[in-house]
Amino acid sequence: MNDDAPDILTSSSGEASPQVDAGREVAAKKKRPKTRAKSTAKAATAALEARIGHKFASAALLITALTHVSALKSSRKRGDSYQRLEFLGDHVLGLIVSDMLYRAFPNADEGELSKRLADLVRKESCADVAKSLGLVDDIKLGAVGAGAGARLRKSVLGDICEAVIGAVFLDGGYTAAAQFVERNWTERMHVLRRPLRDPKTMLQEWAQGKGLPTPVYREIERTGPHHDPQFRIAVELPGLAIAEGTGGSKRAAEKAAASAMIAREGVGGGSND
Repeated sequence: MNDDAPDILTSSSGEASPQVDAGREVAAKKKRPKTRAKSTAKAATAALEARIGHKFASAALLITALTHVSALKSSRKRGDSYQRLEFLGDHVLGLIVSDMLYRAFPNADEGELSKRLADLVRKESCADVAKSLGLVDDIKLGAVGAGAGARLRKSVLGDICEAVIGAVFLDGGYTAAAQFVERNWTERMHVLRRPLRDPKTMLQEWAQGKGLPTPVYREIERTGPHHDPQFRIAVELPGLAIAEGTGGSKRAAEKAAASAMIAREGVGGGSND
């Protein structure tokens, strides 16, 4: 061994040499990105939990609730996507909303309660809740194009919302799930977004009660391309001015026309309660 060779580990004073310090600095830099990434992930999870209103004991449940099947490495692991939690959340939501309706509308019969329930638990209502919570950007997708990814996120929003309810139920029990649903559905429960009955049925029953014949629907105009038509329909009753409605199908346009006449004539007093 050459006694004149420089000591690369320590200096003559016993302190670490510049080479060792540099090595330690490199090692520290390698650790920093991981530490920062972990800290960022924890902050993102905490922010998501704050929006949901539930702190998860099992973060894995929340991750699963937000994972689309396209993000899985193997289609055999579909259980690791939101689908099973969606199944559970769908039924938990139905039970909780049924209980809320039963208590909120003591004079409503079974038929009205069923129609209110169907309106509140449909996919569109769940998607609205998911949007209000800002969940659209939290959905984990596989390798899809930007445009396709955006469309896919919107299409599964209702499913994701139900999956989150299932995750909250498993993590915190019925009470936690009920608190989540009550926070996000109570206002919706008192603002009915769809009529309890089909407007065409309502108009026909009203006309019969007035001794009038069955309303007549007539197509006035069809516009737009063949794959995306728009219909304009008029509804007629003797002694009344016609009412018109438009829609992407004849049925939708007829319902819009009936709704227009209902609103104009004050059918049902304008209240669904």
